[in-house]
Amino acid sequence: MKKLFPFLFVLFVGARSFASGTGLTWYTNLDSVVAISNETQKPIFGFFTGSDWCGWCIKLQKNVFAKQAFIDWANASVVLLELDFPRNNQQSAELKAQNQSLQQAFGIQGYPTCWIFTAARDTTTNNYSLTAWGKLGYPYGPDVIVGQEELKFLSDAAVVMEKNPAKKAQN
Repeated sequence: MKKLFPFLFVLFVGARSFASGTGLTWYTNLDSVVAISNETQKPIFGFFTGSDWCGWCIKLQKNVFAKQAFIDWANASVVLLELDFPRNNQQSAELKAQNQSLQQAFGIQGYPTCWIFTAARDTTTNNYSLTAWGKLGYPYGPDVIVGQEELKFLSDAAVVMEKNPAKKAQN
């Protein structure tokens, strides 16, 4: 899937990020994440969440993102981008616009939703071209062991990571 959306000039050019307290760094600025993704050759892991109201989002963070297996995988494999849609916490107009543009580009209908993707910015038009590899949500199914949800999530993530368009082009 390739979608274009207008480049949003963000006043804070630096890496607007936060440490989750688990050994992960979640960025909130798409420009920063794209630069890091290009530099490290890692795809972007976009986490669409309602951090202050979505129970399943909070559960995903607790039961998957806080687990060492996910932390190790994420640090080695992806650049983390949190795309938050809070109800009570204030966000800058620029951040809201960025998150809404990405929500629209990926057709997000519910939370939590995670997309693994790459992005490239056209310097002429200032638009991003997004290449989606696949999406993930809260792990469910008969093979999910309560207390080990991260195993199913990482198994599903491995399937998505195999969809790497650059890897397929080489074969």
